[in-house]
Amino acid sequence: MKLRRPNSRWSKKISLASMAEGIASPAAAAATTSQTATSTAATTAESICKKRSLWPSILRWIPTSTDHIIRAEKRLLSVVKTPYIQEHVNIGSGPPGSTVRWFRSVSNDPKFINTLTFDSKEGSPTLVMVHGYGASQGFFFRNFDTLAAHFKVIAIDQLGWGGSSRPDFTCKSTEETEAWFIDSLEEWRKAKNLSNFILLGHSFGGYVAAKYALKHPEHIQHLILVGPAGFASENDYKSEWLTRFRATWKGAVLNHLWESNFTPQKIVRGLGPWGPDMVRKYTSARFGSRAQGSVLTEEESRLLTDYVYHTLAAKASGELCLKYIFSFGAFARMPLVQRASEWKVPTSFIYGFQDWMNYQGAQEARQHMRVPCEIIRVPQAGHFVFIDAPDGFHSAVLHACRRFLSPDPDSESLPEGLTTA
Repeated sequence: MKLRRPNSRWSKKISLASMAEGIASPAAAAATTSQTATSTAATTAESICKKRSLWPSILRWIPTSTDHIIRAEKRLLSVVKTPYIQEHVNIGSGPPGSTVRWFRSVSNDPKFINTLTFDSKEGSPTLVMVHGYGASQGFFFRNFDTLAAHFKVIAIDQLGWGGSSRPDFTCKSTEETEAWFIDSLEEWRKAKNLSNFILLGHSFGGYVAAKYALKHPEHIQHLILVGPAGFASENDYKSEWLTRFRATWKGAVLNHLWESNFTPQKIVRGLGPWGPDMVRKYTSARFGSRAQGSVLTEEESRLLTDYVYHTLAAKASGELCLKYIFSFGAFARMPLVQRASEWKVPTSFIYGFQDWMNYQGAQEARQHMRVPCEIIRVPQAGHFVFIDAPDGFHSAVLHACRRFLSPDPDSESLPEGLTTA
């Protein structure tokens, strides 16, 4: 299904609603007239997405649905001026040649990836944007207009997140869990017939992007990892504090919850009709009173809260990757630094100054890479650098991609305010 949003603004106010942070923090358009086109490949996926509950949302314990997610996405993207196409890209029922459907799903129905493609100048380099844990593509709402002036921007919801299909998550190992995300991304790439693109991933999305680039380097021109998770292991940082904390009763309880795959989203669902208010308090604090940089406007906060609630409260799927990819404390079970010598794609790291993801993992990885690598830091920004400091983030991305945008990239100096590590 494809929807083209005209270049107009949505003006109707909505009620407050929702949010949870990217990758397990210590301890994510307009309701205007749209043109609709249906492709044969997406027919089944569309019918799945359109299913509605017979119960009015006011009578349901968890007042959300897939339709709610798509509508909330459109409302959030009403602040974006650049026209875009929204589509559900059919990725089939499982990896080709595999007897395992995404993964052990009881359904043979094709799955789809919710995708946004923004209008761009002809010949612009393609930039694919992948969100982090607990987020969705709409988190980049402050960035689409600026980046679309330089790139053909394509943003996706990963399988099991946002408005994409949410198959039953039955992976049983780190390897299977990585394949869930990497293989579904590759099937999406094939369906979109993409090659030679720039791949940007944030937090857990950075981990997925890096693993994808290791497996399919032939398709990637440049890799941009924004506050990426998964570069360090617990042993690398000799975390005495974590060992001591685990020995306490609080640490033991939290470690047990982690290994039991208890996710932040389960709290939101458990609160039922009170979930939206909890999410509103979170987003108001994280991107308002406790913001590291640019504070959201009242409208932005309202729309983001609504969007985040519906993406978090929907059926559990991709979120259940957590314990298989990371150990308690968000340390990778299969750290990327251990594969740095295998890197084949030039890479730029971007971190906010106050990002709780430690850039020292990227520094260590760089020592073993045999490809160009740079680490850029953005002031007045935390883990959500693209929301906290959008101007600085845009400058960092444009600098990272200077060899695709500038006729003389070697003469391009680091933009003012940014620093390198």
